[in-house]
Amino acid sequence: MNYADYIIPLVILLILGAALFKRLPAFDLFAKGASGGFSLCLSILPFIASVLIAVELLRACGLAALLADWLSPFFDFCGIPKELAELVLLRPFSGSGTLALYKELVAAHGADAYAVRCAAVIMSCSETIFYITGVYLSATKVRRLRYCIPVALLATFVGTILSCLLCRVL
Repeated sequence: MNYADYIIPLVILLILGAALFKRLPAFDLFAKGASGGFSLCLSILPFIASVLIAVELLRACGLAALLADWLSPFFDFCGIPKELAELVLLRPFSGSGTLALYKELVAAHGADAYAVRCAAVIMSCSETIFYITGVYLSATKVRRLRYCIPVALLATFVGTILSCLLCRVL
């Protein structure tokens, strides 16, 4: 028996129970929230489309691979395997693009290879920074990013180095 299968229905029942306890119109509030979510999706669609198109253009024209080849000595110096250079460069932009790169790594090197283990940790512990900032900041109408993206990129890079170090030690 897998208890994880019951988490979402339990949360829904708890929310409905809290709404009944507070005598709130649960369905009306749900419908209002759903309509707000729909309008939010429409408003952020241009930002999502532009990030996805830019990532696909980077990969299709070969610029991502060229940058990865050029930066691989620096990544190797930092302890990041050269096979992960393109994944590290694309991860802040696209989750699905880096998932495709991860699948290629597994097919080429096998699931137990050091680079593949590093890629798995990086994929699970990092975020698509430009996608997330595009979605959240466009939804909240924030226009001044200041240090948001540089700090997030630095934290992701440090996390990538530590991920590879952890995989080397374990």
